[in-house]
Amino acid sequence: MPHFIVEYTDNIADQANIRDLLKKANEILISKSTLFPTGGIRSRAIQLQDYYVADGTEDYVFVHATLKIGSGRSAIDKQTTCEDLFNMMKEHFNKIYNERYFALSLELYEFSEAGTYKFNNIHQKFKAKNL
Repeated sequence: MPHFIVEYTDNIADQANIRDLLKKANEILISKSTLFPTGGIRSRAIQLQDYYVADGTEDYVFVHATLKIGSGRSAIDKQTTCEDLFNMMKEHFNKIYNERYFALSLELYEFSEAGTYKFNNIHQKFKAKNL
């Protein structure tokens, strides 16, 4: 962990450069490697084809991201991480925001490690490099 999951409406697929957004998110999370092991970072996007926004009278756009992390980080570390991600998202989508009716959101989901199951050998690579 963490996992950064982005849902976005398909009516911005050509403008959104989602792959670049995911890369930027990973760079932010990797920069916080004392909080989040690099081998556990995952970013992914889901393009939504079935959605309805507000009253449906416009070609509305939305992007919603969820940052899923295990418990144990301080309130300030969680706040700083979310602010860094959200500021990056606002900058990334600034052009679309200025041209369209656009809603952008980010939520933090913190869960207990109890009940999660993991099988991951990626961590070994980064532990060997001290990353």
